[in-house]
Amino acid sequence: MSGGGSETAVGCEATPGGGDKKRDSLGTAGSPAHLIIKDLGEIHSRLLDHRPVIQGETRYFVKEFEEKRGLREMRVLENLKNVIHETNEHTLTKCRETMQDNLNQVLQRLQEATDSVCRLQQREQERKKVKVDHLDNGAYDIGAFIIILLVVALDKINSLNLFYAVI
Repeated sequence: MSGGGSETAVGCEATPGGGDKKRDSLGTAGSPAHLIIKDLGEIHSRLLDHRPVIQGETRYFVKEFEEKRGLREMRVLENLKNVIHETNEHTLTKCRETMQDNLNQVLQRLQEATDSVCRLQQREQERKKVKVDHLDNGAYDIGAFIIILLVVALDKINSLNLFYAVI
């Protein structure tokens, strides 16, 4: 199963000749026991050492996961881009138009309410002036005073009704 090659001696025995070289305890490199051990090592690594296969599968899984994740993120970004485009083109213009229409109506109502308040204020000032003129002239006519008060009260009621109708 395996080819022969040069190997170093592993054993503890001295070589014949009295040198310091160590000798293989199982014999020489080409001995049958050595070849069997080498073959057992290869069989062990092929059958029981799954690291290369696991590393390959892990790399494949990571590659597939990253590709799928990238595609999913691209779909999400594309959907987001479509939503933003639709919002800018359609929804935003409709909102602006609706806002302008409603804003114009609100401004008209506000102008009418302001005009009503100005008229009411002007009438009130005129009535106060008339009342002061009557009191200053010495006109203590109770009937005229009551009529003025009733007219002022009716005017206020009408002005408030007009004001609430505008709002």
